[in-house]
Amino acid sequence: MTTLFSVMPAHAADGRITGLAGKCVDVAGANTANGTAIQLYDCNGTAAQTWSNPGDGTLRALGKCLDVTSAGTADGTTVQLYDCNGSAAQQWVVSSANDIVNPQANKCLDVSGNNSANGTRLQIWTCGGGANQKWSAPASGGGGTNPSGFVVSEAQFNQIFPGRNSFYSYSGLTAALSAYPGFANTGSDTTKKQEAAAFLANVSHETGGLVYVVEQNTANYPHYCDAGQPYGCPAGQAAYYGRGPIQLSWNFNYKAAGDALGIDLLNNPWLVQNDSAVAWKTGLWYWNTQTGPGTMTPHNAMVNGAGFGQTIRSINGSLECDGRNPAQVQSRVDAYNRITSVLGVTPGSNLYC
Repeated sequence: MTTLFSVMPAHAADGRITGLAGKCVDVAGANTANGTAIQLYDCNGTAAQTWSNPGDGTLRALGKCLDVTSAGTADGTTVQLYDCNGSAAQQWVVSSANDIVNPQANKCLDVSGNNSANGTRLQIWTCGGGANQKWSAPASGGGGTNPSGFVVSEAQFNQIFPGRNSFYSYSGLTAALSAYPGFANTGSDTTKKQEAAAFLANVSHETGGLVYVVEQNTANYPHYCDAGQPYGCPAGQAAYYGRGPIQLSWNFNYKAAGDALGIDLLNNPWLVQNDSAVAWKTGLWYWNTQTGPGTMTPHNAMVNGAGFGQTIRSINGSLECDGRNPAQVQSRVDAYNRITSVLGVTPGSNLYC
């Protein structure tokens, strides 16, 4: 499995996974039966707390795998010990931000109720950055050839965008990936590459090949303040113009994206044009969480097989799809076909909306 992030080394040499209050991820009762609870417990150096990361995406103890119960994806789904079976429920990404993420659910390993008592069950939960989701885990025994772990290498990125603005850096993009660990890291290698290509094709279209950081028509700038919102437009009437790879605009979108990312973009929208990682994060926020005029997020469109056309619908379907502007749709499709070719992956079906 190609992981999205470099793996953080453990503080301890014995392969334990430590988290809240310095306690360990523990197999309850050192029981090897399928379905045994995984819990938080005082570190004691036993085999029940010794985990390996063999490089195939799994985390293993007592000869079995860390598993999401019934392959659930809902907040609060518990984790357990289970026979290793190669399923998505047993795939984990240990991020550079010290999260342990199940890409299928796009959720983090979490200590229930932020409770550090011995025996507290572990579960998956929407990643929120709290101490109950931060872990120090054993380093991988495997690893890919791309140091970033992203399915698009820096050389490929530069090939795709030979004339890009230096603001849209590869390092900024890879730094932003921790905000949405499931992005380009869900499903087969083909699906991962197709999603990365779909995202890059759409942002290429929105920014003229990653050239434009801000909206070029300054006359539009004052139009993006919805004064009817209770928080108003504290940065100014004309402060919420399009910025970044998906040209984030409107005060309510800056508010929503900022809240999701833990960044005050409502009061400081200029961060999106001054900080490359923040800009990329806003693009990933839209891609992974917003349906726009469509019926699904672009992320879900790609990982669930709906096809590239549905990403167009979610981004600008009300102006482009269903015959409204076929030239613009074709431009996006052409970019997608070109980028999938660079990545060495088939584009799949359902390319048009």
